[in-house]
Amino acid sequence: MAEKFDIVVIGSGPAGYVAAIKAAQLGMSVACVEQWVDDKNGAVLGGTCLNVGCIPSKALLDSSQKFVEARDSFALHGIGIGKPKIDVAAMQERKKKIVGQLTGGIAGLFKHNGVTVIQGRGKVVSGANVEVTDKDGNSRVVEAGDVIIAAGSEPVRIPPAPVDGESIVDSTGALEFSEVPKRLGVIGAGVIGLELGSVWGRLGAEVVLLEALDDFLPMMDVQIARETQKIFRKQGLDIRLGARVTGTELKKGKVEVTYDTAEGSHTETFDKLIVSVGRRPRSEELLASDCGVTLDERGFIYVNEFCATEAPHVYAVGDVVRGPMLAHKGSEEGVMVVERIAGKPAQLNYDCIPSVIYTHPEVAAVGKTEQELKADGVEYKAGVFPFAASGRALAANDTEGMVKILADAETDRILGCHIVGPSAADLTQQVVIAMEFGSSAEDLALMVFGHPTLSEAVHEAALAVDGHAIHVANRKRK
Repeated sequence: MAEKFDIVVIGSGPAGYVAAIKAAQLGMSVACVEQWVDDKNGAVLGGTCLNVGCIPSKALLDSSQKFVEARDSFALHGIGIGKPKIDVAAMQERKKKIVGQLTGGIAGLFKHNGVTVIQGRGKVVSGANVEVTDKDGNSRVVEAGDVIIAAGSEPVRIPPAPVDGESIVDSTGALEFSEVPKRLGVIGAGVIGLELGSVWGRLGAEVVLLEALDDFLPMMDVQIARETQKIFRKQGLDIRLGARVTGTELKKGKVEVTYDTAEGSHTETFDKLIVSVGRRPRSEELLASDCGVTLDERGFIYVNEFCATEAPHVYAVGDVVRGPMLAHKGSEEGVMVVERIAGKPAQLNYDCIPSVIYTHPEVAAVGKTEQELKADGVEYKAGVFPFAASGRALAANDTEGMVKILADAETDRILGCHIVGPSAADLTQQVVIAMEFGSSAEDLALMVFGHPTLSEAVHEAALAVDGHAIHVANRKRK
């Protein structure tokens, strides 16, 4: 007799495990299907984010940034420690422990909330049920009242640079280097490429990023993108735009990369090469042909604004559906779906989802960019405040970057916030809250911010929207 659950979730990443826990909290019987296994044949929970993505990369980013501070900044504070050394093995072991603690935490939460874990590859079949195939090829059908697909994403592969796991690696392999490469090539100067390039660049690698696009971070506000590029180049990252990789060749333990620019063909040799040209939805072998769920031309599962597919009782959330591939976006979609299944009128405000690049300084944004507003014909106002004018940033010797706030010219409603600078992720979240409540720039300007704090930069940028900034000269208005 087939197992039956109110909800079956496919995938235990941030979108999947959050949906499973939320459903259990609402009194539903829940199973979570996960295909990853450990060396004891147990399900590895947490998905890409916790195991080979967000969490391990941030652990390495924080470790490498502390190395840079010890090397370059401690003397400014009167702290003498001599020349610091990096122990890559110890750094990797710390990362491993953090990952283990968090993935183990999910297992504990599943047990506490009564979520059943089923190891195997899940496939949606007709009738909103799930066929689960274990690592030995044995299959069984699990009956579900509703199915939530949260299968996640995987790195995009490109023919000119086939990943071998040794000399040419994807983002997963780039987290596992046992030593700092002397010369590191990175294909792609997007979020992942910049973060991984920063980790190894801080530790001493000569890093060259080859970006096929002519514009740097085109999804970001253009003013912030330009400032960010300037900062990263100052840090030593060699960012080459309009550089399309055409081939790679392994020679004597090195990687020879050929790429084209407007000036012609070029060749560079690296000790290691990271391929980070984006991610694609993990939707292959996920859907039976007669299940009623459809894919778009890029492999994303088609859903409506509430993440419902075209098949009754089947939903999809996270990286397998439209929108930015962000862990927090997937988590909130999972919560929304579960609450709607429970009969609650839940929805998600996609205009208020922040995005972050966890370099140093951080780069974060929410809402519209200036170029998007211009393209849409929206009249707007902009306020900018540099961290160089922040007392708290000066005290911390962390003054690069700025806060930029965009507001509707007529209503003053906040339309976007873009930050490059210290604690940009946390500062942007303050504006996310304001935008969720429909606040105006004046609302932020009238609030009292603690002194001295980095948050005051947000306050001053809000004041600057109408030319009222106190701690920086205001631009003349026409």
